[in-house]
Amino acid sequence: MECISVFDMLKIGVGPSSSHTLGPWRAAERWIQELKSEEKFHQVEKVTVNLYGSLSLTGKGHATDYAVILGLSGKDPETISTDSIERTVKSIQKSNILHFGGEIQIDFNPETHIVFNRKFLPFHANGISFTAIINGKKHTSKFYSIGGGFVVKEERKNAKRNFEIKCSFPYPIEKGTELLQFCKQLKIPISEVVLENEKSIRSEKEIDKQLKRIWDTMLNCMYTGCHTEGTLPGGLNVRRRAYDLHQNLKGNTPYSNPVEWIYSIRNTEVKFRQILKWVSCFALAVNEVNASLGRVVTAPTNGSAGVIPAVLMYYLVIENHDGNFEDIKRFLLIAGEIGSIFKKGATISAAMGGCQAEIGVSSAMAAGALCELLGGTPEQVLMAAEIAMEHHLGLTCDPIGGLVQIPCIERNAMGAIKAINASELALDTSPEHVKVPLDKVVHTMWETAKDMNTKYKETSEGGLAVGVHISDC
Repeated sequence: MECISVFDMLKIGVGPSSSHTLGPWRAAERWIQELKSEEKFHQVEKVTVNLYGSLSLTGKGHATDYAVILGLSGKDPETISTDSIERTVKSIQKSNILHFGGEIQIDFNPETHIVFNRKFLPFHANGISFTAIINGKKHTSKFYSIGGGFVVKEERKNAKRNFEIKCSFPYPIEKGTELLQFCKQLKIPISEVVLENEKSIRSEKEIDKQLKRIWDTMLNCMYTGCHTEGTLPGGLNVRRRAYDLHQNLKGNTPYSNPVEWIYSIRNTEVKFRQILKWVSCFALAVNEVNASLGRVVTAPTNGSAGVIPAVLMYYLVIENHDGNFEDIKRFLLIAGEIGSIFKKGATISAAMGGCQAEIGVSSAMAAGALCELLGGTPEQVLMAAEIAMEHHLGLTCDPIGGLVQIPCIERNAMGAIKAINASELALDTSPEHVKVPLDKVVHTMWETAKDMNTKYKETSEGGLAVGVHISDC
């Protein structure tokens, strides 16, 4: 069985989109490695890039051209200083010189060497091809960004069956029923089953290290968003709201870094009505950073990056003031596993399934993870995930101006609130009363995705994207 690690589902990268930014960025890196392995890299005279389908239609708003330029320049999305992104791209646009792979200089005019094609390739909505001129001959390689930063090359019959890592987990899981069976067989919760699978790939020490990196990135992202005011880039003139919301909620407890910030919120008197505001604040903060080409964690995508950190933060500052890294670890392990079930059985690409594939999946991931931390059984965990997705079925992706801002940012707040609600409903429901198991809703989501009109799949050709124009804002 092909297996997906938690660290495939939760990747550190740069906003605003995992499929339109991180995916093309990684594709450029892979192409360079391909050229090097074939000993062609240093012979490259010229480079052109073609973007297809959704990558073309919303590529400008999703900074796909920026991602391609940075990937071809040898920059790493995990480590690049986000403050340098705009400066680096503008320099290349001005000079028309690309430091290809960070090693050789070639002529490169982004205006003409990056081509936006409205044509959709048959395999997947997000196609990208790289062409190098070597000794006067063209050498072309084609990739597909299939959601969540996953990139595939070979064409297979089913786009959703492409995974980056092939492995042999001791407890291979493709469906929720299989996950429950392992929980019963081993008499352990979902988080421990997932941990055992991860330990077959890397040591627990390394797992802890990587999960801490992921959480630190999420926390820093929330912190940055809550402490940054102004207007988001892109032309919609969207005012950052997390800053004002945070100022009205934070109280007077002093702090000077993200960790102290957690304790300051715990020490703030939170009234019932303010709980929803705090959760919304955390989610908005993440996706305002994402919209500004900031560093986020795909969870499972950049467009839905705010849901999981917002719900996990809710647990730490509202539900359990004694919450620690072990809780964070369990939460992320469960969230990653639920996300992988949706990826295997459906899709996490808005270009394939609309926003149900992003916000819907992230809400399901967060709902299930929160449910176990609040004492839910494995059956209740999957019930929470099912409830969250059930009430996102059919959600379209119709970003105004092709930007990951309206309605994307607010949808993260709504997805986080639904996740908490779904978790509470599952905790109060006996498993024998379940009418719709998780696997059924995964299948239904995929059928809904296939039936959905293409204009509602991240093309900005339907819905709010045509009902409201940038000029109206």
